[in-house]
Amino acid sequence: MLSMTGREQERAGVLTLAAVPIGRAEDASPRLAAELTRATVIAAEDTRRVRWLAASLNITLRARIVSYYDAVEARRTPGLLSDLQAGQDVLLVTDAGTPGICDPGYRLVAAAAAAGIRVTALPGPSAVTTALAVSGLPTDRFSFEGFPPRRPGERQRRFADLAGDHRTQVYFESGRRLASTLSELAASHGEDRQAVVCRELTKTHEEIRRGTLAELAAWAGSGAVRGEITLVVAGLGRRSRAGRTAGAARSAGTADGPPHGAN
Repeated sequence: MLSMTGREQERAGVLTLAAVPIGRAEDASPRLAAELTRATVIAAEDTRRVRWLAASLNITLRARIVSYYDAVEARRTPGLLSDLQAGQDVLLVTDAGTPGICDPGYRLVAAAAAAGIRVTALPGPSAVTTALAVSGLPTDRFSFEGFPPRRPGERQRRFADLAGDHRTQVYFESGRRLASTLSELAASHGEDRQAVVCRELTKTHEEIRRGTLAELAAWAGSGAVRGEITLVVAGLGRRSRAGRTAGAARSAGTADGPPHGAN
């Protein structure tokens, strides 16, 4: 792809990656509302979701809305790049959180950057950092692993590779696969490895479950777990202060055994 000349770059539009609320519409910033109102082109992972957000914020969308989800990301990128080169600003939004973080976005960003088009961000919510913050596990070093592979062999190899990692690990997972994922992680990382399940973050039915991988696997396997799941797992040899305190209390015979939830 050829970069634009200096004059063409001056006339080009701007690509803005706009983070949107991961749960409640009222978490949207005034700047996000303003950008949605003034946008002429919106690339949205789910067009219905961005219209719901606009309605919740009592704003009117005047933009041309282009669907931009995983299955169409590659073939929609050239058209959006042409819009940018023609001088139109493009606002990129996903269902929830920050574009490009386990969501569509990086292809368009890469193409725009290669063409010399300005790329900026409207920062905001992310399930990754929100889960890390509430987990109580060390956050100075962490790895984001996205959704674990679905094929059993690939999952086992990935988990085996990560078992010896000292960084805190963050995963996305569906509710129906959570129990099996926790069981497999208990087998690879050790049953006593500390972990935190964050369900429906920032939403009305938010739930935070803390415990060992074995305890959490037993909890998840006892019934259907629904909603958006972000899983945080301690790195090798690293535990939260709460986990160390609970461990000491358990040794003294005073701590409750099963993990607890917080609404």
